Amino acid sequence: MSRVSKPYEIVERALELSTADGCVVIADEESSANLRWAGNALTTNGVTRGRTLTVVATVDGAEGTASGVVSRSAVTAEELEPLVRAAEAAARSAGPAEDAQPLVEGVPVSADFRDAPAETSSAVFDAFAPALGEAFARARSGGRELYGFAHHEMTSSYLGTSTGLRLRHDQPNGTLEVNAKSPDRTKSAWAGRSTRDFRDVDPGALDEELARRLAWAERRIDLPAGRYETLLPPSAVADLLVYQLWSSGARDAVEGRTVFSRPGGSTRLGDTLSALPLSLRSDPDEPGLEAAPFVLAHSSGGDASVFDNGLPLAPTEWIKDGRLERLITSRNTAALTKLPVAPDIDNLILDAGGTKTLDEMVASTGRGLLLTCLWYIREVDPATLLLTGLTRDGVYLVEDGEVVGEVNNFRFNESPVDLLSRATEAGATEKTLPREWGDWFTRAAMPALRVPDFNMSSVSRGV
Repeated sequence: MSRVSKPYEIVERALELSTADGCVVIADEESSANLRWAGNALTTNGVTRGRTLTVVATVDGAEGTASGVVSRSAVTAEELEPLVRAAEAAARSAGPAEDAQPLVEGVPVSADFRDAPAETSSAVFDAFAPALGEAFARARSGGRELYGFAHHEMTSSYLGTSTGLRLRHDQPNGTLEVNAKSPDRTKSAWAGRSTRDFRDVDPGALDEELARRLAWAERRIDLPAGRYETLLPPSAVADLLVYQLWSSGARDAVEGRTVFSRPGGSTRLGDTLSALPLSLRSDPDEPGLEAAPFVLAHSSGGDASVFDNGLPLAPTEWIKDGRLERLITSRNTAALTKLPVAPDIDNLILDAGGTKTLDEMVASTGRGLLLTCLWYIREVDPATLLLTGLTRDGVYLVEDGEVVGEVNNFRFNESPVDLLSRATEAGATEKTLPREWGDWFTRAAMPALRVPDFNMSSVSRGV
């Protein structure tokens, strides 16, 4: 076999080798660069590169179509045929696939399918790193220590199928997380950002934000558990609504297993979830949050299907004017539930038409709590989507429009669906980084929300 090394060549060769009735091949070329720092000084940096190849084989039988999926990293030319054969063997030994559908056809070929993959490198930090050094100097002179990391990755995905699809998508993804601590480590504040290229993040501005929060923490106030008027910043809102999105599969709803279910096999589609004119949507072409415009499914499960690979994605409103508008479906689960096809899209935007900044919302608060972020979020009850978790890195008391001190952390028990029904105000929508889910979901834009009775169920002694 002639040596193949370019991503599109690997895809084409794998398709040539396939003897299955249908075949899907995804080559993901990945590169990443990172910086880490502690105590106002860089500690490590590095650049990595890798390749993952996924082969989906489909085999038609008298009882239906079966599928086999095998993914491997660092596949060489010599390992390509064994990988294809492994996927075919997995398909032939499997029963009919529940999500079987004809492979997608009729999608135009990407003009850059044969081009080299996009790559990131340490050059992505050329402007950011000097600005970070300046932030270190200001933090040092201000008596605080900065810890954190910056990570940037680029994934070029090449999708080819036996039905003729040849599609390619380049996905940049950057995250920045910074913790500021007092020298005695008794005070901590966090800030995070998502970015495509690090040209729109300012370490100095983050340091100023963190310095202000550490100053708020100079006064400590202990509060008991209870329900408090609470301002949830965009990061915390994103963590809650990303989990809600992940829990909004149509099939589970029809089968009575989720907060979006109704008795008798129907769903809550059309129900008003919020008195605010909320729009929760995903759009692969959202400026600054661009995501793959077609399905890239490396495995099947829930409302995702490998048979849908290459299916075009369109802007989708999950909630419109406060009403539940769509639930996630593959082509198969759409047919089962008799609902429109609405695959998951890798970004999420919440907008209620608000214009206030978080500071302006603080200024209009009589007495309440201002959160920084949430973490260790876990599901308690899928029927209500009740979640529990902890606050972290700064909970502040607001009185008469001013932050008057830092309070203890809490464990919370809340359902994001219920929160939307009780929210009384939404601020301006802005790009944000979910703290809890930032390793899996980074493309989000959210407003701050005011909730009049957020349930702080117990006091937490954690940081």
